Amino acid sequence: MSGGKRRTAEEERKKGVLKLGNYELGRTLGEGNFAKVKLAKNLHSSLPFAVKILHKSKLIQLNITDQIKREISTLKLLKHPNVIRLHEVLASKTKIYMVLEYATGGELFEKIASKGKLSEAEGRKFFQQLIDGVGYCHDKGVFHRDLKLENVLIDANGNIKISDFGLSALPRHIREDGLLHTTCGSPNYVAPEILANRGYNGAASDIWSCGVILYVILTGYLPFDDRNLAVLYLKVCKGDTQIPRWLSSGARKMIRRILDPNPDTRITIAEIKNDEWFKQDYTPAVPDDEEEDTYIDDEAFSMSEVAYDGSTSPESPTLINAFQLIGMSSFLDLSGFFEEEDVSERKIRFTSNHSAKDLLARIQDITTEMGFRVQMKNRRLKATRDLRGQKCIGSLSIAAEVFEISPSLYVVELRKSYGDSTVYRQLCTKLSRDLGVPRGQGEGLVSIEA
Repeated sequence: MSGGKRRTAEEERKKGVLKLGNYELGRTLGEGNFAKVKLAKNLHSSLPFAVKILHKSKLIQLNITDQIKREISTLKLLKHPNVIRLHEVLASKTKIYMVLEYATGGELFEKIASKGKLSEAEGRKFFQQLIDGVGYCHDKGVFHRDLKLENVLIDANGNIKISDFGLSALPRHIREDGLLHTTCGSPNYVAPEILANRGYNGAASDIWSCGVILYVILTGYLPFDDRNLAVLYLKVCKGDTQIPRWLSSGARKMIRRILDPNPDTRITIAEIKNDEWFKQDYTPAVPDDEEEDTYIDDEAFSMSEVAYDGSTSPESPTLINAFQLIGMSSFLDLSGFFEEEDVSERKIRFTSNHSAKDLLARIQDITTEMGFRVQMKNRRLKATRDLRGQKCIGSLSIAAEVFEISPSLYVVELRKSYGDSTVYRQLCTKLSRDLGVPRGQGEGLVSIEA
């Protein structure tokens, strides 16, 4: 912005009115760690907009300049009725101003929180618009990677607008194996293959998140939830959720096909759009790709002259997110996350560094030596010991299953079907002692950011 414009803005500020180019800034709509969003009015059209104000020094301090550049570059590509529109980007030496479409209805999250679950017809309409917007993004080579209720806005006409593309990925982020590898997203919405940390298909992982959103808007609660992050992780990897029977068969089938833990067999966007339940009262959205290009001030991407204020010491503890914590299992003892969980439900878990194949083989050896009959099928083990041919003291039936948390960490889940609780606890103690991660192996100090 020129010096003249800055002087004009200063004069207006003294009068109690702040102007930014062709916009008059009003009340604050929201505020975060590095950005503030203000309501704005276009002085020529009088239309409302949301202006996201970012301080460059904060972006540098938090090391998220690339994230903001990615969001701007991504939104510049997207012109769809169900994706929040970036109209222009203005800038000064110290700030970036993103002029965005204003969704007057707020977040879909707020609607569900205040109203509870939606009717199937209303929920399906939102889901149709969500799939339209996400499918358009995928066609443009954009994968959102953080789809959740908080990032789905509602406009004045009751239509959804997908927002917050700060974690999105573009074709250049795909590695030679054809997959994305950055672990990101929100724990309750993230796909199991992202947690597995072995590369994932961006389209399939976005579809999973759409399934979680569909589940919430039709039921009023999350399909995967737990106060313990590691247990939540396990539930997601197993696809461990109950679909209410009071939903229609079409809705249940749709949710089941989306929340498929296997990304290779998970339903695709094209298959969703061809589904009979989805097609009810469906009117496809029409993209606006012919609209004029988004103006972006070159100053927006200039960070070289911004002084770092040094408010964060270089010796501060390393901040890691929840996914990185799980991924650091090679030197962190995570057994405390799992043991003694759900004991009242006759279920016990422990962690191990042995492979799934070795774990099942050794569990089979140990239980066989203790007089159990063992059956193995699809990486699951069932061990039964009935004394004198009947269920009496000392009899026990258990099921064992192994889940991979990372290439170096596995979780063994033991569940009692019936039998002597004392014998069950003895068996669990022996298995966890012989096969589990020894206590006290953790090392290194980290500060954890959830």
